[in-house]
Amino acid sequence: MNESTHGEGTASEPQDRVTELIEQQTAISEVLRAIASSPHDLQPIFDVILDSATLLCRADIGTLRLFEESGLRLVAVRGDPLVVSQVWSSLPVLAEKGSLPSRLATSRVPVHIPDFRALEGDLRDDYSSKLVNAGFRTGLVVPLLKDNEIVGIITLSRKQVQPFTDKQISLFRDFAAEATIALESTRRERQYREMQSELAHANRVLTMGQLSASIAHELKQPLSAAMIGGDAGLRWLTRHPPDIERAKQTVEQMVEDVNRASVIIGRIHSLLKKEPPRMEKLDINGAILEVISLIHSEVVKNSVTVHTELAESLPSILGDRVQLQQVILNISINAIQAMGDFTGGNRELHVSTELTEPESVRVAVQDTGPGLSAENLEQLFRPFYTTKPNGMGMGLSICRSIIEDHGGRLWATRCEPRGALFQFTIAAD
Repeated sequence: MNESTHGEGTASEPQDRVTELIEQQTAISEVLRAIASSPHDLQPIFDVILDSATLLCRADIGTLRLFEESGLRLVAVRGDPLVVSQVWSSLPVLAEKGSLPSRLATSRVPVHIPDFRALEGDLRDDYSSKLVNAGFRTGLVVPLLKDNEIVGIITLSRKQVQPFTDKQISLFRDFAAEATIALESTRRERQYREMQSELAHANRVLTMGQLSASIAHELKQPLSAAMIGGDAGLRWLTRHPPDIERAKQTVEQMVEDVNRASVIIGRIHSLLKKEPPRMEKLDINGAILEVISLIHSEVVKNSVTVHTELAESLPSILGDRVQLQQVILNISINAIQAMGDFTGGNRELHVSTELTEPESVRVAVQDTGPGLSAENLEQLFRPFYTTKPNGMGMGLSICRSIIEDHGGRLWATRCEPRGALFQFTIAAD
């Protein structure tokens, strides 16, 4: 009988181990899914890490603190809603250097605390007292390490004295190590995107600065017309008798002129404002027409004729309107400037859209300027490469990054006998 029981126990151990590994891999899979579904927002990833950890180790609550210069900042708490609110109200958001979490993190190894009330010596401080007062009894703290540097800590707690098993500690340690890699990868990706967004904004500001004279001229026309209309309206009203009908028509025209100026200012503001990318359904044809109206004065100044062939009934695309308009604006301005210095024939800018297979929208901007040499074509999208005397060489590099972040492709080709063609594709929504 004893031998039979022993045999059954031995046979169940591999099965238990398989179950544990499945739970651990499921927990990591949940984290990776969260990363994939929210690449720009870390909070859902924090929450999933804690949800997975508390489920994996059968804890009542989990907290995540991330390292910063002044201590460990509480960024996520998961568990029973009542307990979660209690943690946020009871424990300091910033655990300063020297506090219990900070000292446990510096150990760089998991620390198991069977009973917070039984802590003695240096471990007993104001922070541990707050834990006890909040009703927590058993805890497990695992530092998050990257290249032996402290990234943060995850703490799992139970409301009653119920020590974690060696298997749970081992599972949690392994999970935390993998979660740290995923978390750091996401944080670095986010930092890269923030830097890229800063560069894109700087490039927009620079481009709009180059257009300042044209923009001023574009605004001057409707504002001057509104001022003239105001004078005329006053004259109609001061007549004896007042010509109300003509005054009314003049005021209506003034409203149109002011609205026109307001639209121009709104488009400039949209391109200059600094905010994170916002993916939304948009009509690419409408976005293109807004850019063309914005560069109208630049087109006239350089004696360029604009032709548009925008396909009807195009499906919406999913993208950031400002960033995609930045790409169109950058390519169009480059084309206009290239033709402005060229005296070899008509100056024409062709902008077209079409639906291509499989279900992608293609945008093309073609000019009749001097074109691109084989050397220029090869290096065109490299950072800091420019053919302009005062160029920074970042515009086209940023444009390609924007399109690639939208899951598309941007490329350039030479045209015969002259000119250049820039095209990009974006998947239809």
